[in-house]
Amino acid sequence: MKIRVLQESDAQMYQQVRLDGLRKDPSAFGTTYDREEKFSLEMVAERIKPSMDKFVLGAFGDHGNLFGVVVFVRETGMKTRHKGNIYGMYVVPEKRGIGLGKELMGEVIRKAREMEGVEQLNLTVISNNNPAKKLYMSLGFEIYGQERNALKYENQYDDEDLMVLRFKVMVEET
Repeated sequence: MKIRVLQESDAQMYQQVRLDGLRKDPSAFGTTYDREEKFSLEMVAERIKPSMDKFVLGAFGDHGNLFGVVVFVRETGMKTRHKGNIYGMYVVPEKRGIGLGKELMGEVIRKAREMEGVEQLNLTVISNNNPAKKLYMSLGFEIYGQERNALKYENQYDDEDLMVLRFKVMVEET
């Protein structure tokens, strides 16, 4: 597997994987297939275009197929620039269980650590998604809260666990 930052030219492959995730795991995302299938390729290209504060990583197989994605977005507020957020983590079902998710998350963590001033990563995960939570905890993320009924889809509610990975241990003055 090769992991790299996606470019606008990867928009079609990204959109296919994203729609696959929204179709197969609708409760795992804060958006819906019906909404995103209407996005033009130009809109998708703009969404994945890398910048100083945002990038999308893709995991590619030997033949150039995209098998997994994860999004990093840094907070832009003066008092919140020390935080980055992880969104849209997804690995296609046929490539799960081989460590691809861990590789993707490891690379997003590595890239975020290299960014000046980023001190922590935040993410949310559906509370009953135990495989994802186990992955995130194995990388050092901790649950710091839960939002009940965070998502509602087709009259079904899902809770979300709020997770954080702190790069620096803050020393409290006594």
